Amino acid sequence: MKLKNLLPVFWFFLVGFPVVSPQRCGETGNFIPNDKYDTNRHILISSLASNASARGGFYNASFGQGSDKVYAVGLCIPGVEPTVCSTCLERGYIRLTEVCLNQTEGLVWESRGILCLIRYSNRVFFGLLELKPSYEVHNSEDIRFDFPKFDSLWKNLTSRLIARATSSSSEVKYYAAEAVPWTTLQNIYALMQCNPLISLRECNICLRQCVSDYVSCCHGKQGGIVYRPSCAFRSEIYPFFQAFNLSSAPPPTSLSPSVDQRTNTTKRGGESISVGIIVAIIVPTVVIFLVLLALSFFICRRMKLKAFNSQGSSIDTTSTNPLQFDFKTIEAATDQFSERNVIGKGGFGEVYKAVLNGTEVAIKRLSKASGQGAREFKNEAVLVAKLQHRNLVRLLGFCVDGAEKILVYEFVPNKSLDFFLFDPSKDIQVDWTTRYIIIEGIARGVLYLHQDSRLTIIHRDLKASNILLDADMNPKVADFGMARIMGMDQTQSDTSRIVGTYGYMAPEYAMHGHFSMKSDVYSFGVIVLEIISGRKNSSFCQPDGNVSSLVAYAWELWRKGSPLEIVDPAIMESYQRNEVIRCIHIALLCVQKDHANRPGMSTVILMLTSSTITLPVPGEPGFVYKSGNNADSSFLWSVDDASITHLEPR
Repeated sequence: MKLKNLLPVFWFFLVGFPVVSPQRCGETGNFIPNDKYDTNRHILISSLASNASARGGFYNASFGQGSDKVYAVGLCIPGVEPTVCSTCLERGYIRLTEVCLNQTEGLVWESRGILCLIRYSNRVFFGLLELKPSYEVHNSEDIRFDFPKFDSLWKNLTSRLIARATSSSSEVKYYAAEAVPWTTLQNIYALMQCNPLISLRECNICLRQCVSDYVSCCHGKQGGIVYRPSCAFRSEIYPFFQAFNLSSAPPPTSLSPSVDQRTNTTKRGGESISVGIIVAIIVPTVVIFLVLLALSFFICRRMKLKAFNSQGSSIDTTSTNPLQFDFKTIEAATDQFSERNVIGKGGFGEVYKAVLNGTEVAIKRLSKASGQGAREFKNEAVLVAKLQHRNLVRLLGFCVDGAEKILVYEFVPNKSLDFFLFDPSKDIQVDWTTRYIIIEGIARGVLYLHQDSRLTIIHRDLKASNILLDADMNPKVADFGMARIMGMDQTQSDTSRIVGTYGYMAPEYAMHGHFSMKSDVYSFGVIVLEIISGRKNSSFCQPDGNVSSLVAYAWELWRKGSPLEIVDPAIMESYQRNEVIRCIHIALLCVQKDHANRPGMSTVILMLTSSTITLPVPGEPGFVYKSGNNADSSFLWSVDDASITHLEPR
């Protein structure tokens, strides 16, 4: 076979036949172009591509209030490169906005290159199994030989994939892809995927219905695909959607050739070349190319990460920098750091209110005797300067002058959360509606640190005093001096030097130095209980002495079936019963002893914003009891809210 004749074969192996990408514009109503719903729709679904690609191929969220609230989901097949996933979802976004001009609901399964789903609606569809409408399309070519064997292999393959995609013990749930040998030259390829917001049982129902529809529409054909709102299924006799560059498909085995296939050579003149040899040349070439491409992408990402991290230890604080303030300017703005201007004291020093260039600012002056050295200072300055989110405090600049290390933040007028919660004369100022907004805002700020910023960031010192409140009582997460930047694929780490605040530290971190995003989730759960109760976890004590922490008390009340006994009397007239119980439930899920059982922050936000999601039963919380006088203690703690710190390399 001449080389020029290989081009169609090469293209066939890479892309196969073109598949139509079905879209659906719902019938739940219409909106007026450019109105609030339309604006929310564009804001939300335009963010799906970047958010889903950064989270391994799945993201769901809601945006807006009341009738203008939009719910959306973006989904790619697991394992694809983030850029490939993002491109697919961007195409889906363009298609939806072109086709669903003013409908309040839209859905598209985009299938050029890879498979991805993008969907939005004005109703909550998270967690709902939806089988209609369905869409089927098939390859026009029939299976031309050995169909009984093909049919038997195909049925076994689809049954196996359904079982794997819907098994609770599977490494990758809601998805399965596999290839099985059929002839000496061809495999049978199949892929199926569900929206992970439905249950595994519902996924099983959806996939079985897809396979049944496939049999009705495409039986005897070389390939086809079935789409539903909650799942999709495709089968072909060639690899597709890049899925089979990602999964380990078994190679074709040597089978006894049928009469139609005993001679698989093409002769022209004196030339003779086996089709098997041709395939053996093409397929490895393609695989090697893809491996090199993936390797280049990986190296590039690692270099970017290294460059980013290196900034934390090599920031040039002597050169001209628009973020750098002169020490004399700061000294003058604070009236020589007068006690009259002190608005707060933290574990590393004092915070002053001042005016710089006509703008009110908060100036954090690190104590010369504090534990925070140049390394931690540079960490906080470089890290926070790169973070931009409405629920994170904004860094405006810094100053380094000899032993002086100063950070300049935006001024947040209403001080910190603990200032209101734990003062009986002020807690009445924060009713339940305000507290609920604060809970949700903290969750969104922490989610940004964990998933939405450029890198995964573990705060490690979340507590009420590190939550600042702006003029509208919106929360802003602050104090990043102890934060840790995680690697691109890193989910947890260990340290022998514990930093944090007693009462907020997860047990696996306090006892063994294991920290992860779930460590912050634990701290968030404690804060939620403090917001609901108006009581501090670290200094909580029942009169009978049987329960020595707020977490333990909340768990005891939950088991007794009386969780509302924990509610702060200051909000008795304003709280919504079901809302408070749900928040207590979420908090107890966050403080579970086994960190693997704690929800991620994206799940927490979904639980907070959707009352239709059924919450799992919480397990026993983690309780940490340590004596400050015990010489064998593996970590130190203080009974006040000051952070404890052991210096460590970043």
